[in-house]
Amino acid sequence: MAYAVIRIRGRVGVRRDIADTLKMLRLHKVNHCVIIPETETFKGMLQKVKDYVTWGEIDKDTLVKLILKRGRLPGNKKVNPEIIKELTGMDVEELAEKIINGEIKLKETPLKPVFRLHPPRKGFERGGIKKPFSVGGALGYRGEKINELLEKMM
Repeated sequence: MAYAVIRIRGRVGVRRDIADTLKMLRLHKVNHCVIIPETETFKGMLQKVKDYVTWGEIDKDTLVKLILKRGRLPGNKKVNPEIIKELTGMDVEELAEKIINGEIKLKETPLKPVFRLHPPRKGFERGGIKKPFSVGGALGYRGEKINELLEKMM
């Protein structure tokens, strides 16, 4: 399984250790998204930055859409299925399946590891960006509902 992690809050007033963890996750700016494997190391990092990001399990269909719509190659070149087939030797669905299953990491592909997303259409949840998802906000773990947020942000 793989997590999609999206940075929600900015960098003003962030403690140094949390800023370092966000940097290790490659979440430098708001609305940036990374796909990470579900390991104990990453889970600990997510717990540390839970007040600045939201995350959940991404499904294959959403990852395919994310790669095709917001994926970029070095030089900020757009991605299409033919380019992915040519560079990786597999189609987009197969690539997404392997990323989700943890067989390959996104950084091992020619794609950039960070997806730059738009702010969500119709905004975040009613509670805003300072409350956890469990009480109606936007932060922290949200499970399968990350796919709905990603759809709003693509």
